[in-house]
Amino acid sequence: MQIVKYQFQQHGDERGQLVALEEFNDIPFKIKRVYYMYDTGEGVTRGYHAHKSLEQILICIHGSCKVLLDNGKEKKKVFLEKPYEGLYVPNNMWREMYDFSPDAVLMCLASEVYNEEDYIRDYEEFLKFINRK
Repeated sequence: MQIVKYQFQQHGDERGQLVALEEFNDIPFKIKRVYYMYDTGEGVTRGYHAHKSLEQILICIHGSCKVLLDNGKEKKKVFLEKPYEGLYVPNNMWREMYDFSPDAVLMCLASEVYNEEDYIRDYEEFLKFINRK
């Protein structure tokens, strides 16, 4: 499994830093939804699902967290801690986000609007879905 992290261009001076993201330029898809998680309690794991068609970029814009990616054959853990770095999560990939620092803000850029039909929320169903492909 190949892990793809994007390093976004930073613009900074004595006033601070700025990162601008543009679809198809910095992000490999049209952005149709943006959301973020914060105040995630100690020991809490988020995610526990895959998507049939949706793609995502995860950016820990403050603090840090870990992401477990699982394609049904192998698993990889990724550490996110840089606000100018984005983790690409393709469709058909199980994901779990965990070990959030107390100040973590994890932002997600998604290729589709929310659609419950696109979710696979049971790991065994995910494995069956992947094996049919």
